[in-house]
Amino acid sequence: QVQLVESGGGLVQAGGSLRLSCAASGRTFSRAAMGWFRQAPGKERKFVAAINWSGGWRDYEDSVKGRFTISRDNAKNTVYLQMNSLKPEDTAVYYCAARNTPSTSTISLQYDYWGQGTQVTVSS
Repeated sequence: QVQLVESGGGLVQAGGSLRLSCAASGRTFSRAAMGWFRQAPGKERKFVAAINWSGGWRDYEDSVKGRFTISRDNAKNTVYLQMNSLKPEDTAVYYCAARNTPSTSTISLQYDYWGQGTQVTVSS
């Protein structure tokens, strides 16, 4: 079992930065692939970024490539999402997710555990 708690969301102006954190509990974190998804009002939850168990493989949704960076610290049981050059269209609730397998996925249904989400609002 893995429990996930996100933090770091907030209100920022366009062009600004935020760093989201996801603290995980459970002995299997270091072997779990982790992902970030986001859901804007009235829209489906969408993939943002994912990282494999070691941090050696990362996937990004096209619109965030070059702006967002996913990373993890297995010693701290934490995964991060550094978001730079934020745009109003990045406004959403951001969710951290974990898989029971070491490899990444861009598909939300392939994640087994979810956090409660953290709101990110980017003003123009």
